[in-house]
Amino acid sequence: MRWIGRRHGRRADRRWARSWSPEQIASRLRIDFPDDESMRVSHEAIYQALYIQGRGVLRRELTACLRTGRALRVPRARTRGRGKKFVTPEVMISQRPAEAADRAVPGHWEGDLIVGLNSSAIGTLVERTTRFTMLLHLPPMEGHGSTPRAKNGPALAGHGAGAVRDAIAAAMLAVPAQLRRSLTWDQGAEMAGHAQLRSGTGLEIYFCDPHSPWQRGTNENTNGLLRQYFPKGTDLSRHSPSDLAAVAAALNSRPRKSLGWRTPAEALEEFLTAQAA
Repeated sequence: MRWIGRRHGRRADRRWARSWSPEQIASRLRIDFPDDESMRVSHEAIYQALYIQGRGVLRRELTACLRTGRALRVPRARTRGRGKKFVTPEVMISQRPAEAADRAVPGHWEGDLIVGLNSSAIGTLVERTTRFTMLLHLPPMEGHGSTPRAKNGPALAGHGAGAVRDAIAAAMLAVPAQLRRSLTWDQGAEMAGHAQLRSGTGLEIYFCDPHSPWQRGTNENTNGLLRQYFPKGTDLSRHSPSDLAAVAAALNSRPRKSLGWRTPAEALEEFLTAQAA
């Protein structure tokens, strides 16, 4: 009998939504309606309502709304230990300033790629203190899929070193200078142009140790949230810059427990307002 890989189910696009968890909803109600006691509900009550209704046909609809898209947890294996010649001791994460490690000052970012069908990709940038997220549009280059890649030529899939460098630079130069302190990435080949990125933006670049995705924990968590909008096994190149902006706005307007139930957008605005005062 031929194995058809049903462990993960069929890959398909899913509906986009604000995607707040019951705990986020319950906690945010207290902030948005501080004087209205009728606007109170515990997250456990929301869960119980879903469990009671989540039977039969409706159960499948509720499962599709989960961020992971599956009802059961499965082991997560992700090993990306690829030592690169451009990664030298002075740019390793051990040299990153203490203010980045303890999230004391905004402006320290973590980045990565999420990859889809046909080597399509989207770049992700997350600010460590406020959890503010920016998404990088990395469209395939002309000839991708039909023309063999030239020796030592750019990656036609659109996420080669040059394309990623330019996309990060454009995103970083669009934010105030006080938010351009550092960027931490894994040792992927897409960051081979880190020296040019540093000189063009003033952004210090640091690399994680091999096999250590937890050193970019904020970004890893965000990438997990993004998979609700961009499922694995789907073509990510179909999404336009406006699509990416809409998804980033959804994440940035989602209240976070780590921010005292403020949203990343609110936390970033508070910092910028304090800096301007």
